[in-house]
Amino acid sequence: MRRILGAMPLFRMVESVALDSPVVVAAFDGWVDAGNAGTLAARQLLGDDSRVVATFDADTLFDYRARRPTLDILDGTLQSLEWPELHLRASHFGERDLLVLTGPEPDFRWNDLSSEVTGLMKQLGVSTWVSLGSIPAAVAHTRPVPVLGTASVRGMLPDGVSQGPDGRLRVPAAALSVLELGVTASGIPSVGFFAQVPHYLSAAYPQAAIELLTQVGHYLGFEPSLGELPMQALETRALLDAATAADERTKAHVERLEEMADQARMPVGDDLIADIERFLRDRDGGDRGSGDGGTRLN
Repeated sequence: MRRILGAMPLFRMVESVALDSPVVVAAFDGWVDAGNAGTLAARQLLGDDSRVVATFDADTLFDYRARRPTLDILDGTLQSLEWPELHLRASHFGERDLLVLTGPEPDFRWNDLSSEVTGLMKQLGVSTWVSLGSIPAAVAHTRPVPVLGTASVRGMLPDGVSQGPDGRLRVPAAALSVLELGVTASGIPSVGFFAQVPHYLSAAYPQAAIELLTQVGHYLGFEPSLGELPMQALETRALLDAATAADERTKAHVERLEEMADQARMPVGDDLIADIERFLRDRDGGDRGSGDGGTRLN
């Protein structure tokens, strides 16, 4: 059965395109997309003239019980379904070709998907792979968004983005990383930009998407359009400021994060975990028996 499934391609070419050493930017929602920053940034790179190059087999890749399609019902009559979709789209930045791979993080067949995406990248003559993501961290929304970088070769990242953290870090992997490793093993250089998003935030965080786009622009040598992101970032900042001011515990926690940022130091390891748990416990009044154990700013 696995041989039969393995023989079925996971993608379908929609349009034949002639590309000149395109760069691929990839971002999936889910595990490394805190505040939707990575996927917001990736979608912003798609111009009005972008077109679908390849679609991926959603029935094979997604668990619909975990990621259910959206059903529209009008006056008691079922109208339509909107299914999760993973697409590769072609766009441009300046004179260069750009491919954007974005959508929900696949649930199944990561190894097979990595092999097929790698083959597709080679077929399209891709010159560089760029991963975009975001992770929750002990940072304040009142300070600039820090960005960590990864690179297949030292020295590829633009100034201001550190490749790290230093040493060995073992974390649960994302499908995005599995694809990046496969592409890198085939000889295509790769970099990744990962914005650090305030851990107390559960809504979209446009400011982090702006910072990711800025770093992509520095890396590729162009200035990407930000669209509505700056206005959305101002609105989000106002909401966060109001929510912080309304709660003394949250205000004190944010002030502590500000102090650490100003002193260019971050809590690490068990200290970080203990600090976040203490913050959530204090906000709950000690009740950790329901929900996710914490009240987050929306």
